[in-house]
Amino acid sequence: MDRIATFKTFIEQQPDDPFPLYSLAMEYAKQGQRDEAQAEFDRLLEKFPDYVAQYFHAGANLVALGRKEDAAQRYRAGLEVASRAGDTKTADEIRGALSDIGG
Repeated sequence: MDRIATFKTFIEQQPDDPFPLYSLAMEYAKQGQRDEAQAEFDRLLEKFPDYVAQYFHAGANLVALGRKEDAAQRYRAGLEVASRAGDTKTADEIRGALSDIGG
């Protein structure tokens, strides 16, 4: 079974766990399927807005799609979530990425 199919199975088995959905988005991005990755990042944001790890990678995917303003918005939202969660490491990574795109 390929990795994408495996992650989809995990999502069905664990619908209340954000990690399989995050993993699916990351796998699509890794395979260069940026539109599919973004669809999954968007679904992840809708279902699990407090899942901190998604923001940095979703923003990077949006940059890869040439959508810098959308990336900046996602990064800014991620900064808020990371700050609320006390996740300074992720907040710093997001700040750096936001700075890199001039946001």
